[in-house]
Amino acid sequence: MSDAPTTSAGTESDGPTRSGTGGHPGTTEATISTSTTPPSERTQKTVVRPGDRIFGSLATGSAILISVIIGAIAVFLVWRAVPALQRNTVNFLTSSEWVTQDVQAMAFGVLDLFQVTVLVSLFALALAMPVALGIAIFLTTYCPGRIKKPLAYVIDLLAAVPSIVYGLWGVLVLAPFLRPIASWLNTTFGWFPLFATGSGSIAGGGTIFTAGIVLAVMILPTIAAVSREVFVQTPVAHIEAALALGATRWEVVRTTIIPFGKSGYVSGSMLGLGRALGETMALYLILRTTSAGFSWSLFDGGATIASKIALGYAEFNNDIQAGAYIAAGLVLFVLTFLVNAAARMVVAGKRD
Repeated sequence: MSDAPTTSAGTESDGPTRSGTGGHPGTTEATISTSTTPPSERTQKTVVRPGDRIFGSLATGSAILISVIIGAIAVFLVWRAVPALQRNTVNFLTSSEWVTQDVQAMAFGVLDLFQVTVLVSLFALALAMPVALGIAIFLTTYCPGRIKKPLAYVIDLLAAVPSIVYGLWGVLVLAPFLRPIASWLNTTFGWFPLFATGSGSIAGGGTIFTAGIVLAVMILPTIAAVSREVFVQTPVAHIEAALALGATRWEVVRTTIIPFGKSGYVSGSMLGLGRALGETMALYLILRTTSAGFSWSLFDGGATIASKIALGYAEFNNDIQAGAYIAAGLVLFVLTFLVNAAARMVVAGKRD
């Protein structure tokens, strides 16, 4: 008889083995993983295609380039304005004088220019915003389908008209038409500062009143186009739900479409305001310059910052004199930047 030890199957001394629950005897128990990451995420690899990489680089480069250009413009304005500001004998921000002929004793201030720019722009915005809102609502909700596109094209074409054409139309056509309306407003509401007799000529039409109406027509297509494109994106399910609850068409507009597109409407309005602040040729032709002080009346004359720069173009052959106008342009640059920043804050708040 052999003396070799006998062992039962599955109990080899190669290593301990245990049978799993419900498994066959002798099968090795699987290793239990302690990782909390799902297997799909552990094995998934991000694939970056060449087209994605190129597009991402172009987008990033474009954003950086625009930021650099804006910064370079700001640096240029400051660099060219400082020599003139150093020779200024009055406070640049609080004075209304503008005497730049003697570069050794210059006296120039931006106060009246700033006030005229703000008043004419706000007046134009107050006229254009309600009309643009009505146009956008009509085109997206009430307009018959067969005339919707042609009417939208006609309104958009207003943005393509050169500003000098608007200026000529304002001086030769609109000003004579508005003369009796302006006279009635001045006579009836002259007790209110906004309609009081100003430094401009109501009969001649070269006032902020005429300029503001022309400017409102100019910025109207911008506000209407942006608002229309946002309103048309209102989810159909929201509109159908409101109709199913018995809402009228106006109630659908008031409770669904306007709340959804309010941020876009504000953005379009701020774009229009940005154009109004920087408009030059139309206001150059309409507004009549005056030496009288600004009184915050719609019947004042004067000049905006942009039109004043255009008026003083003949003095740009001297760097110091040009620096005075560049300093005014710097104020307009900062004002436009602040308006755009405020608009973004408003839009972000409404989105939240």
